[in-house]
Amino acid sequence: MARDVFHDVLDVVQAHPHVRLSFDDGNRSDLEVGLPALRERGLRATFFALAGRLDDPASLGPGDLRELRDAGMAIGNHGWSHVPWRGLDDDEARRELLDAREALAEASRGPIEEAALPLGRYDRRLLGRLRHAGYRTVYTSDRFPARSSAWLQPRYSVTEHDTAETIRQIVSHSPGPRDARNAIASMVKRIR
Repeated sequence: MARDVFHDVLDVVQAHPHVRLSFDDGNRSDLEVGLPALRERGLRATFFALAGRLDDPASLGPGDLRELRDAGMAIGNHGWSHVPWRGLDDDEARRELLDAREALAEASRGPIEEAALPLGRYDRRLLGRLRHAGYRTVYTSDRFPARSSAWLQPRYSVTEHDTAETIRQIVSHSPGPRDARNAIASMVKRIR
């Protein structure tokens, strides 16, 4: 997404205090482009980083995560290696859900209480693992309005095709048939 479009999107979101912002994947641009734009607008966000990329110069490193925290941003877990968490065996799940969380907490010098599902995939078994691990909130990519008190939070992903107008429509619309369909699909994922 072009920088000017990104800024326009943030300007739209700024007028809607109920909207929560998040950044996935821990890209270096989150710090270099995202943080200054958020600060200019007095906005906060959660940055879901990847523990396996902490030494990658194109990704957020420990110092970057601490800088984000110091700026009032939250840090969350997006896993170790950006693989779908659904269907992981016990060792893989430990690495993605627990070891990654521990590495990110150490790197950022603070607690990691939220997780964002890589690629948005989940099922009942994964949700049980996340609850057992004690995550306060888990974010999906289910694309329907969230209840602020829900443990499992659907999200809308902004893509390169979005504009300030498409985001304005998302944040200001009343729930409709598409949202109901997405909510039902989420319910099916939770029980399968």
